[in-house]
Amino acid sequence: MQEEPMFNQTQLNDFEAVLDAFHGYDNLAGVFVGNEVLSFANGSTAAPYIKAAAKYVKAYRDSKGYRTIPVGYSAADIPELRPYLQDFLACGGNASETVDFFSLNAYEWCGASSYTVSGYSQLEANATGYPLPIFFSETGCNTVPPRTFGDQAAIFGSEMVDTWSGAIIYEWIEEANNFGLISYGPEVAATATEGVGGFIRSGTPTPISPDFTNLMNQWATLTPTGVALSAYSASGSSLSTPACPTSTPNGWMINGNAALPSVGQSGAATAVTASATGTAGSAGSGTASSPSASATKSTANGGREIVGMTIALAIVMLSFIVWL
Repeated sequence: MQEEPMFNQTQLNDFEAVLDAFHGYDNLAGVFVGNEVLSFANGSTAAPYIKAAAKYVKAYRDSKGYRTIPVGYSAADIPELRPYLQDFLACGGNASETVDFFSLNAYEWCGASSYTVSGYSQLEANATGYPLPIFFSETGCNTVPPRTFGDQAAIFGSEMVDTWSGAIIYEWIEEANNFGLISYGPEVAATATEGVGGFIRSGTPTPISPDFTNLMNQWATLTPTGVALSAYSASGSSLSTPACPTSTPNGWMINGNAALPSVGQSGAATAVTASATGTAGSAGSGTASSPSASATKSTANGGREIVGMTIALAIVMLSFIVWL
């Protein structure tokens, strides 16, 4: 919980169990140590626990001799925190304590929007020069139906393709929040054994019209160019580690240079809070002009958001950059 952050041995054991179960799959692109753990503008005191979780998961991965499976985080699109958290998880100069990738759940591009009106131009500005792979872990605003997925042309076009490593469309199966691209059948009773929460999750998929076709047609117009590992390595060597952000009067309350919490610690005090009158670090150069994720994404399926730090799999990625 971001109000009372914690990281304990039980959580670490769960993280380790996921790596034990999935490390042998060669199509595993990476793992998350959290999804939208920070979901409010005043939730920054939980940030050190996200970074600590990544540190311990990476240490366990290496101790077991597993391949270097990337460990990252999926962030809610909170304008007051977005650029600070992004830099905080990559700063410090110690690769054993930083995430390997950063991803964003963004629902800013709704309806017939544009690169500038949606705020994507600002996302690109904040991500330019970022030293880690960065991508959209959720996108697909549905507040202005039907969804036409116009943001895909920007993400895989000249404005963003050299910075962002693709996007994951939210979501595959139709549920109560109406984000699904396919359905496995009509809604059933929430207690029915053949469904989960009233929705069947197996069988023959039926495309949801017109969203499925709209996305298919949008992707058919795109010709993203892949990046060779040699080119990526060469360009990455010229990028510098961002400075750790210090506290700001607008919500970021963390001294980014302080030691990370250890297993068993809890509470905002051990998360190293700082005075809200501090000077902003380099991340503060980003500005926010778009709504937060909570303003544009429904959570009607009751519990999709992960409030604790649970580990999830990044399994459906379009044109995801290979950095292994």
